[in-house]
Amino acid sequence: MRFSLFVHMERWDESLSHREHFENLAELTEIAEAGGFGTVWIGEHHSMEYVVSPNPIPLLSFLAARTTTIRLGAGTIIAPFWNPIRAAGEAALLDVISNGRAEIGLARGAYQYEFDRMTPGLAASDGGAHLRELVPAVRKLWAGDYAHDGEIWQFPTSTSTPKPIQQPHPPMWVAARDPNSHDFAVREGCNVMVTPLMKGDEEVVALKEKFDTAVADHPEVPRPQIMVLRHTHVHSADDPDGWRVAAEGIAKYYRTFDAWFGNTTTATDGFLEPSPEAKFEGRPEFALESLHRTAMIGTPDEVIARLHAYRDLGIDEFSFWIDNSLGHEQKRESLELFIKHVVPEFQ
Repeated sequence: MRFSLFVHMERWDESLSHREHFENLAELTEIAEAGGFGTVWIGEHHSMEYVVSPNPIPLLSFLAARTTTIRLGAGTIIAPFWNPIRAAGEAALLDVISNGRAEIGLARGAYQYEFDRMTPGLAASDGGAHLRELVPAVRKLWAGDYAHDGEIWQFPTSTSTPKPIQQPHPPMWVAARDPNSHDFAVREGCNVMVTPLMKGDEEVVALKEKFDTAVADHPEVPRPQIMVLRHTHVHSADDPDGWRVAAEGIAKYYRTFDAWFGNTTTATDGFLEPSPEAKFEGRPEFALESLHRTAMIGTPDEVIARLHAYRDLGIDEFSFWIDNSLGHEQKRESLELFIKHVVPEFQ
Protein backbone atom coordinates (compact mmCIF):
# COMPACT_ATOMS: atom_id res chain seq x y z
CA MET A 1 0.00 0.00 0.00
CA ARG A 2 1.33 3.40 -1.05
CA PHE A 3 1.06 6.64 0.91
CA SER A 4 0.28 10.12 -0.33
CA LEU A 5 -0.16 13.58 1.20
CA PHE A 6 -3.35 15.61 0.77
CA VAL A 7 -2.61 19.23 1.66
CA HIS A 8 -3.79 22.82 1.16
CA MET A 9 -2.83 26.30 2.24
CA GLU A 10 -5.12 26.15 5.26
CA ARG A 11 -5.75 29.66 6.57
CA TRP A 12 -7.98 30.37 9.57
CA ASP A 13 -7.15 33.99 10.36
CA GLU A 14 -4.78 36.82 9.45
CA SER A 15 -1.96 35.65 11.75
CA LEU A 16 -0.03 34.10 8.84
CA SER A 17 0.23 35.48 5.33
CA HIS A 18 -0.63 33.51 2.23
CA ARG A 19 3.08 33.43 1.44
CA GLU A 20 3.86 31.77 4.78
CA HIS A 21 1.15 29.18 4.22
CA PHE A 22 2.55 28.58 0.74
CA GLU A 23 6.02 27.89 2.12
CA ASN A 24 4.53 25.61 4.80
CA LEU A 25 2.75 23.59 2.12
CA ALA A 26 5.99 23.26 0.16
CA GLU A 27 7.88 22.15 3.27
CA LEU A 28 5.34 19.45 4.09
CA THR A 29 5.55 18.21 0.50
CA GLU A 30 9.35 18.02 0.66
CA ILE A 31 9.15 16.10 3.95
CA ALA A 32 6.64 13.69 2.42
CA GLU A 33 8.84 13.08 -0.61
CA ALA A 34 11.92 12.44 1.53
CA GLY A 35 9.80 10.09 3.66
CA GLY A 36 8.77 7.87 0.77
CA PHE A 37 5.31 9.25 -0.05
CA GLY A 38 4.31 8.56 -3.64
CA THR A 39 2.06 11.55 -4.42
CA VAL A 40 1.05 14.97 -3.14
CA TRP A 41 -2.59 15.90 -3.81
CA ILE A 42 -4.03 19.43 -3.95
CA GLY A 43 -7.67 20.20 -4.68
CA GLU A 44 -9.65 23.08 -6.15
CA HIS A 45 -11.75 25.50 -4.12
CA HIS A 46 -12.80 29.08 -4.63
CA SER A 47 -13.23 32.08 -2.33
CA MET A 48 -12.51 29.98 0.79
CA GLU A 49 -9.62 30.80 3.09
CA TYR A 50 -9.69 27.47 4.90
CA VAL A 51 -8.81 25.62 1.68
CA VAL A 52 -6.87 28.15 -0.40
CA SER A 53 -6.51 26.55 -3.85
CA PRO A 54 -8.23 28.28 -6.78
CA ASN A 55 -6.28 26.08 -9.20
CA PRO A 56 -4.09 23.12 -8.21
CA ILE A 57 -2.06 23.22 -11.45
CA PRO A 58 0.15 26.26 -10.63
CA LEU A 59 0.79 24.97 -7.11
CA LEU A 60 1.75 21.55 -8.41
CA SER A 61 3.91 23.08 -11.14
CA PHE A 62 5.86 24.98 -8.50
CA LEU A 63 6.24 21.80 -6.44
CA ALA A 64 7.54 20.03 -9.54
CA ALA A 65 10.57 22.34 -9.38
CA ARG A 66 11.05 21.77 -5.64
CA THR A 67 10.88 17.96 -5.85
CA THR A 68 12.29 15.13 -7.95
CA THR A 69 10.31 11.92 -7.41
CA ILE A 70 6.95 12.59 -5.76
CA ARG A 71 4.00 12.52 -8.15
CA LEU A 72 1.82 15.61 -8.42
CA GLY A 73 -1.91 15.08 -8.08
CA ALA A 74 -4.74 17.46 -8.88
CA GLY A 75 -7.16 16.13 -6.36
CA THR A 76 -9.53 17.19 -7.69
CA ILE A 77 -10.38 19.67 -10.40
CA ILE A 78 -14.10 20.47 -10.41
CA ALA A 79 -15.55 19.41 -13.77
CA PRO A 80 -18.29 22.09 -14.12
CA PHE A 81 -15.69 24.84 -13.71
CA TRP A 82 -13.46 23.71 -16.60
CA ASN A 83 -13.74 23.75 -20.37
CA PRO A 84 -12.36 20.43 -21.71
CA ILE A 85 -9.77 22.17 -23.91
CA ARG A 86 -8.46 24.16 -20.96
CA ALA A 87 -8.49 21.10 -18.67
CA ALA A 88 -6.60 18.96 -21.19
CA GLY A 89 -4.02 21.64 -21.96
CA GLU A 90 -3.28 22.66 -18.37
CA ALA A 91 -3.09 19.07 -17.14
CA ALA A 92 -0.76 18.14 -20.00
CA LEU A 93 1.38 21.19 -19.25
CA LEU A 94 1.76 19.99 -15.66
CA ASP A 95 2.89 16.62 -17.00
CA VAL A 96 5.50 18.32 -19.21
CA ILE A 97 6.74 20.61 -16.44
CA SER A 98 7.07 17.67 -14.01
CA ASN A 99 8.59 15.34 -16.62
CA GLY A 100 5.74 12.86 -16.43
CA ARG A 101 4.68 13.02 -12.79
CA ALA A 102 1.10 14.32 -13.16
CA GLU A 103 -1.96 12.57 -11.71
CA ILE A 104 -5.30 14.11 -12.71
CA GLY A 105 -8.28 13.77 -10.40
CA LEU A 106 -11.74 15.01 -11.31
CA ALA A 107 -14.95 15.48 -9.34
CA ARG A 108 -18.44 16.83 -9.82
CA GLY A 109 -18.06 19.41 -6.99
CA ALA A 110 -19.76 19.72 -3.62
CA TYR A 111 -20.17 23.30 -2.35
CA GLN A 112 -23.23 25.11 -3.64
CA TYR A 113 -21.51 28.28 -2.38
CA GLU A 114 -18.90 27.82 -5.12
CA PHE A 115 -21.43 26.87 -7.79
CA ASP A 116 -23.46 30.02 -7.09
CA ARG A 117 -20.35 32.04 -7.96
CA MET A 118 -18.69 29.94 -10.64
CA THR A 119 -21.69 28.50 -12.52
CA PRO A 120 -24.78 30.45 -11.42
CA GLY A 121 -27.99 28.50 -11.76
CA LEU A 122 -26.34 25.08 -11.67
CA ALA A 123 -26.99 22.89 -8.64
CA ALA A 124 -23.91 21.22 -7.20
CA SER A 125 -25.83 17.95 -7.21
CA ASP A 126 -26.07 18.19 -11.01
CA GLY A 127 -22.33 18.44 -11.60
CA GLY A 128 -22.07 14.74 -12.40
CA ALA A 129 -23.17 15.33 -16.00
CA HIS A 130 -20.18 17.64 -16.51
CA LEU A 131 -17.84 15.04 -15.03
CA ARG A 132 -19.14 12.29 -17.31
CA GLU A 133 -18.69 14.48 -20.39
CA LEU A 134 -15.34 15.96 -19.40
CA VAL A 135 -13.37 12.76 -18.74
CA PRO A 136 -13.63 11.20 -22.24
CA ALA A 137 -13.31 14.60 -23.94
CA VAL A 138 -10.03 15.33 -22.19
CA ARG A 139 -8.63 11.94 -23.20
CA LYS A 140 -9.56 12.49 -26.85
CA LEU A 141 -7.93 15.93 -26.83
CA TRP A 142 -4.78 14.41 -25.39
CA ALA A 143 -4.80 11.86 -28.23
CA GLY A 144 -5.02 14.42 -31.06
CA ASP A 145 -7.52 16.37 -33.14
CA TYR A 146 -11.03 16.12 -31.80
CA ALA A 147 -14.33 17.97 -32.32
CA HIS A 148 -16.89 17.82 -29.55
CA ASP A 149 -20.67 18.13 -29.75
CA GLY A 150 -21.91 17.32 -26.28
CA GLU A 151 -24.85 18.33 -24.16
CA ILE A 152 -22.72 20.77 -22.16
CA TRP A 153 -19.77 21.74 -24.36
CA GLN A 154 -19.44 22.13 -28.10
CA PHE A 155 -16.29 23.05 -29.99
CA PRO A 156 -14.82 22.50 -33.47
CA THR A 157 -11.74 20.43 -34.15
CA SER A 158 -9.20 21.12 -31.42
CA THR A 159 -6.36 19.39 -29.62
CA SER A 160 -4.42 19.60 -26.40
CA THR A 161 -1.30 21.70 -26.60
CA PRO A 162 0.99 20.56 -25.21
CA LYS A 163 0.57 16.79 -25.21
CA PRO A 164 1.30 14.90 -21.98
CA ILE A 165 4.57 13.02 -21.58
CA GLN A 166 2.89 9.97 -20.05
CA GLN A 167 1.37 7.72 -22.67
CA PRO A 168 -1.32 7.03 -23.51
CA HIS A 169 -2.12 9.70 -20.91
CA PRO A 170 -1.55 10.61 -17.24
CA PRO A 171 -3.45 8.50 -14.70
CA MET A 172 -6.96 9.82 -14.17
CA TRP A 173 -8.86 9.58 -10.89
CA VAL A 174 -12.53 10.12 -10.10
CA ALA A 175 -13.87 11.04 -6.65
CA ALA A 176 -16.63 8.49 -6.09
CA ARG A 177 -19.20 7.73 -3.43
CA ASP A 178 -22.41 6.27 -4.86
CA PRO A 179 -22.49 3.08 -6.98
CA ASN A 180 -23.09 5.02 -10.22
CA SER A 181 -19.94 7.10 -9.78
CA HIS A 182 -17.90 3.97 -9.02
CA ASP A 183 -19.32 2.33 -12.13
CA PHE A 184 -18.54 5.35 -14.31
CA ALA A 185 -14.97 5.58 -13.03
CA VAL A 186 -14.19 1.91 -13.55
CA ARG A 187 -15.94 1.79 -16.94
CA GLU A 188 -13.76 4.70 -18.10
CA GLY A 189 -10.60 3.08 -16.73
CA CYS A 190 -10.14 5.76 -14.06
CA ASN A 191 -8.73 5.13 -10.62
CA VAL A 192 -11.08 5.85 -7.71
CA MET A 193 -10.59 8.11 -4.68
CA VAL A 194 -12.98 7.76 -1.74
CA THR A 195 -13.46 9.74 1.46
CA PRO A 196 -15.29 8.20 4.44
CA LEU A 197 -15.28 11.61 6.21
CA MET A 198 -16.68 11.20 9.75
CA LYS A 199 -17.81 7.61 9.30
CA GLY A 200 -15.90 4.69 10.71
CA ASP A 201 -13.96 1.97 8.97
CA GLU A 202 -17.21 0.21 8.16
CA GLU A 203 -17.68 2.99 5.59
CA VAL A 204 -14.30 2.14 4.08
CA VAL A 205 -15.49 -1.45 3.73
CA ALA A 206 -18.76 -0.27 2.12
CA LEU A 207 -16.96 2.00 -0.35
CA LYS A 208 -14.55 -0.79 -1.25
CA GLU A 209 -17.53 -3.09 -1.89
CA LYS A 210 -19.00 -0.54 -4.32
CA PHE A 211 -15.65 -0.38 -6.08
CA ASP A 212 -15.38 -4.18 -6.21
CA THR A 213 -18.89 -4.42 -7.66
CA ALA A 214 -17.98 -1.95 -10.41
CA VAL A 215 -14.78 -3.90 -11.16
CA ALA A 216 -16.74 -7.17 -11.37
CA ASP A 217 -19.28 -5.54 -13.69
CA HIS A 218 -16.54 -4.47 -16.12
CA PRO A 219 -14.23 -7.45 -16.67
CA GLU A 220 -13.19 -5.88 -19.98
CA VAL A 221 -11.37 -3.09 -18.07
CA PRO A 222 -8.04 -3.74 -16.27
CA ARG A 223 -8.60 -3.23 -12.54
CA PRO A 224 -8.09 0.42 -11.59
CA GLN A 225 -6.69 1.46 -8.22
CA ILE A 226 -8.54 2.75 -5.17
CA MET A 227 -7.34 5.39 -2.72
CA VAL A 228 -8.76 6.20 0.72
CA LEU A 229 -8.45 9.77 1.98
CA ARG A 230 -8.60 10.26 5.76
CA HIS A 231 -7.86 13.08 8.17
CA THR A 232 -4.69 11.79 9.82
CA HIS A 233 -2.73 12.78 12.92
CA VAL A 234 -0.08 10.71 14.69
CA HIS A 235 0.91 11.51 18.26
CA SER A 236 3.59 10.11 20.51
CA ALA A 237 2.86 7.04 22.61
CA ASP A 238 4.28 9.05 25.54
CA ASP A 239 1.30 11.40 25.32
CA PRO A 240 -1.83 9.30 25.94
CA ASP A 241 -4.06 12.38 25.60
CA GLY A 242 -2.39 13.53 22.38
CA TRP A 243 -5.41 12.40 20.38
CA ARG A 244 -7.62 15.06 21.94
CA VAL A 245 -5.84 18.04 20.34
CA ALA A 246 -6.17 16.42 16.93
CA ALA A 247 -9.82 15.53 17.47
CA GLU A 248 -10.58 19.10 18.53
CA GLY A 249 -8.83 20.42 15.43
CA ILE A 250 -10.65 18.06 13.10
CA ALA A 251 -13.97 18.84 14.80
CA LYS A 252 -13.37 22.53 14.04
CA TYR A 253 -12.55 21.62 10.44
CA TYR A 254 -15.79 19.68 10.03
CA ARG A 255 -17.86 22.41 11.69
CA THR A 256 -16.35 24.85 9.20
CA PHE A 257 -17.11 22.45 6.36
CA ASP A 258 -20.69 22.35 7.61
CA ALA A 259 -20.91 26.15 7.56
CA TRP A 260 -19.67 26.35 3.97
CA PHE A 261 -21.74 23.39 2.82
CA GLY A 262 -24.89 24.82 4.39
CA ASN A 263 -24.55 27.90 2.18
CA THR A 264 -26.69 30.08 4.46
CA THR A 265 -24.14 32.79 5.30
CA THR A 266 -21.94 34.93 3.06
CA ALA A 267 -18.29 34.79 4.05
CA THR A 268 -16.40 37.92 5.05
CA ASP A 269 -13.23 38.31 2.98
CA GLY A 270 -13.08 34.54 2.53
CA PHE A 271 -13.54 33.63 6.20
CA LEU A 272 -16.59 31.86 7.60
CA GLU A 273 -17.02 31.00 11.27
CA PRO A 274 -17.48 27.30 12.08
CA SER A 275 -21.02 26.22 12.80
CA PRO A 276 -21.62 26.42 16.58
CA GLU A 277 -21.03 23.29 18.63
CA ALA A 278 -24.62 23.48 19.89
CA LYS A 279 -25.83 22.67 16.38
CA PHE A 280 -24.37 19.18 16.69
CA GLU A 281 -25.93 18.12 19.97
CA GLY A 282 -27.33 14.69 19.33
CA ARG A 283 -24.89 14.16 16.45
CA PRO A 284 -22.47 11.62 17.96
CA GLU A 285 -20.20 11.61 14.89
CA PHE A 286 -19.03 15.11 15.86
CA ALA A 287 -18.05 14.07 19.41
CA LEU A 288 -14.32 14.07 20.09
CA GLU A 289 -14.34 10.43 21.17
CA SER A 290 -16.07 9.49 17.93
CA LEU A 291 -13.57 11.44 15.81
CA HIS A 292 -10.78 9.68 17.70
CA ARG A 293 -12.18 6.40 16.37
CA THR A 294 -13.09 7.49 12.84
CA ALA A 295 -10.31 9.85 11.80
CA MET A 296 -6.88 8.25 11.53
CA ILE A 297 -5.77 9.57 14.92
CA GLY A 298 -3.50 7.63 17.22
CA THR A 299 -0.08 6.46 18.25
CA PRO A 300 2.10 4.91 15.56
CA ASP A 301 1.12 1.40 16.68
CA GLU A 302 -2.59 2.26 16.60
CA VAL A 303 -2.33 3.76 13.14
CA ILE A 304 -0.28 0.81 11.86
CA ALA A 305 -2.93 -1.65 13.03
CA ARG A 306 -5.71 0.18 11.21
CA LEU A 307 -3.68 0.59 8.05
CA HIS A 308 -2.88 -3.13 8.00
CA ALA A 309 -6.65 -3.67 7.85
CA TYR A 310 -6.92 -1.22 4.94
CA ARG A 311 -4.13 -3.00 3.10
CA ASP A 312 -5.73 -6.39 3.71
CA LEU A 313 -9.00 -4.98 2.37
CA GLY A 314 -7.25 -4.24 -0.91
CA ILE A 315 -6.75 -0.47 -0.62
CA ASP A 316 -3.96 0.55 -2.98
CA GLU A 317 -3.19 4.00 -1.59
CA PHE A 318 -3.81 5.73 1.72
CA SER A 319 -3.78 9.52 1.58
CA PHE A 320 -2.67 11.37 4.71
CA TRP A 321 -5.12 14.30 4.82
CA ILE A 322 -3.18 16.82 6.85
CA ASP A 323 -5.73 19.68 6.82
CA ASN A 324 -7.07 19.80 10.37
CA SER A 325 -7.04 23.44 11.63
CA LEU A 326 -3.89 22.76 13.70
CA GLY A 327 -0.68 24.75 13.40
CA HIS A 328 2.17 23.99 11.02
CA GLU A 329 4.49 22.70 13.73
CA GLN A 330 1.88 20.22 14.93
CA LYS A 331 1.29 19.02 11.39
CA ARG A 332 4.99 18.63 10.71
CA GLU A 333 5.56 16.66 13.90
CA SER A 334 2.66 14.34 13.08
CA LEU A 335 3.90 13.77 9.53
CA GLU A 336 7.42 13.06 10.75
CA LEU A 337 6.14 10.51 13.28
CA PHE A 338 4.15 8.82 10.50
CA ILE A 339 7.21 8.67 8.27
CA LYS A 340 9.51 7.41 11.02
CA HIS A 341 7.28 4.73 12.50
CA VAL A 342 4.42 3.90 10.12
CA VAL A 343 5.84 4.03 6.58
CA PRO A 344 8.57 1.41 7.22
CA GLU A 345 5.90 -1.14 8.17
CA PHE A 346 4.53 -1.04 4.63
CA GLN A 347 7.70 -0.83 2.55
